[in-house]
Amino acid sequence: MQISQRTVGDVVIVDVSGKITLGEGGDVVLKDKMRSLIQQGNKKLLLNLGDVSYVDSAGLGEIVQAYATVNKDGGKLKLLNITKRIKDLLSITKLLTVFDTFDNEAEAVASFQAAK
Repeated sequence: MQISQRTVGDVVIVDVSGKITLGEGGDVVLKDKMRSLIQQGNKKLLLNLGDVSYVDSAGLGEIVQAYATVNKDGGKLKLLNITKRIKDLLSITKLLTVFDTFDNEAEAVASFQAAK
């Protein structure tokens, strides 16, 4: 799993590619990345999953844990470019109702401004 970050206005976009699974070491990387961004005072986070090829249950757990961590500290975490497979996984687990999801980066960034 590869993670990079970029900033658009006051929104930090975390681009993830590869697999989010247990045992790849990726799950720890994602959790640490989110925790680090929150500690730096970032409250508006967008997780771009467009290049994620696979998420297992442990990976999904990491995304949920990241969401909980961000919310606990008064921030917002939204998902961008979720693949059909990830959307199906979120739907089956009823997590689709928990996350704000977007297919368009500009709309996703704008949604943080509208939420004030």
